Amino acid sequence: MTPVLARRNPAAKLAAALLFSLPLIVTLDPVAPAVAVAIELAVLPLFGVRPLTLLRRAAPLLLSIAGLLVTLLLFAADRSGTVLLDAGPVVLTTGVLWTALGMALRVIAIALPGLIVLATTDPTDLADALVQNARFSPRFAIGALAAFRMIPLLTDEWRTLAAARRARGVDAGRNPAAAVRIFVSAAFALLVGAIRRGVRLATAMDARGFDARTPRTVARRQSFGYPDALLMAAAAALSAGALAISVLTGVFRPII
Repeated sequence: MTPVLARRNPAAKLAAALLFSLPLIVTLDPVAPAVAVAIELAVLPLFGVRPLTLLRRAAPLLLSIAGLLVTLLLFAADRSGTVLLDAGPVVLTTGVLWTALGMALRVIAIALPGLIVLATTDPTDLADALVQNARFSPRFAIGALAAFRMIPLLTDEWRTLAAARRARGVDAGRNPAAAVRIFVSAAFALLVGAIRRGVRLATAMDARGFDARTPRTVARRQSFGYPDALLMAAAAALSAGALAISVLTGVFRPII
């Protein structure tokens, strides 16, 4: 049986994710995003998402957060608070740790709702719901669907590029500078291939009439009911509650 929140309207789930995550942008403290992350993890069973599955999908996000933390710890301008480490140019204070923790938690709290929605939503159903319920342009929705369907091809092409380079003897070995150079070269090749594939796909879609101005028929009806509206309202209320806890505890730090 499909979990109760996983079977909600795709457009409603996407709107709920935005309503929940976007208000967290206004604060820099770690309390509000920490509460938001706790809420997101608590509703995982209602979406039918396994924690290990979510962790696997969030692996690139965690790598980017690690880079963000290192950058903040080394180059943050605000060095207020108690000094915890003073090693020449590296000065680590409680203020820096507080800022870094808030930034990392905020990135996680904003990104997790989108990951949960994508893990429980069929891309075709999402495109249909955007056209029928959110009144998006069919050209935009179908184009976004085509792009989403091509994302797995990037992974396959990256593996192909890596295998081809190894077959030609291009290997960084233990040289980190060579590894960075090879990575940048492969990433550029992947970008060029993606642009070429996108141009061919756009031409093929236009040739099949996807750019026509005539009204399009609907093959799969996406219904939007009171449970979907309730999901959106609950997401907005929970986000407001996380910010309220931050204000009541006296740690709220507005971004402006």
